[in-house]
Amino acid sequence: MEEQVQCCPIEKTLRVIGGKWTILILRDLFSGTRRFGELQRSLHGISPKTLSERLRQLEAQGIIRRMIYPEIPPRVEYSLTEKGESLQAILDVMRTWGSS
Repeated sequence: MEEQVQCCPIEKTLRVIGGKWTILILRDLFSGTRRFGELQRSLHGISPKTLSERLRQLEAQGIIRRMIYPEIPPRVEYSLTEKGESLQAILDVMRTWGSS
């Protein structure tokens, strides 16, 4: 039987937001719903593959929601869930710290 190890809350948070592009994706989504192309243009240097993978991970973690509209061509939009919006305080503190 495998022993379950509890991680510290900071480690748990870093598992969610610690990826290279994650904070910047969240930063963009805090200002509203975005399409894939809008996110990619805002995140200079991110590859489409990396952005797609990170968005999938954030969706799986319940941080963002992906809405697909049945149009031709299909329109996909990303927005924060309530859980994702709860990260706003962390980003606010980071913004304040980075401005000083």
